[in-house]
Amino acid sequence: MNLEIINIAADTKNNKDIKNHTHFIKLKNSVCGDEIKLKLIINGDKITNIGYQTESCIYCQASASLLSKISMNSKRVKITKLCDEAKSFFNKDEKNLNKNLKLFSKLFVKENLSRKDCILLPFKAMEKVISN
Repeated sequence: MNLEIINIAADTKNNKDIKNHTHFIKLKNSVCGDEIKLKLIINGDKITNIGYQTESCIYCQASASLLSKISMNSKRVKITKLCDEAKSFFNKDEKNLNKNLKLFSKLFVKENLSRKDCILLPFKAMEKVISN
């Protein structure tokens, strides 16, 4: 296991419960059992606060940590596009990260292809919760 991924997952700034959330989702990975809960406060079209909680592997935790950082104070449309790009990365043979996904460069590597469902779980949850 990569020490850098452990360090990313250890950044738990947004691993918190938000009591007054406006949006909530709980999603489970049917492949491995990872689970994520996302709670957001969305004002207008902007995510102003985010909290996540996981019962998951280190890859899902790292992905959730990075996604929460990027989502804070971002517009829904930007995050929806990011989620689409993340899913597309693992579904294509192209292995070059576009500029929006550079923050995820330690996770989005061919060595982690077998963990793609773990890595993408936070993205899938985010995409579903902000579409409501």
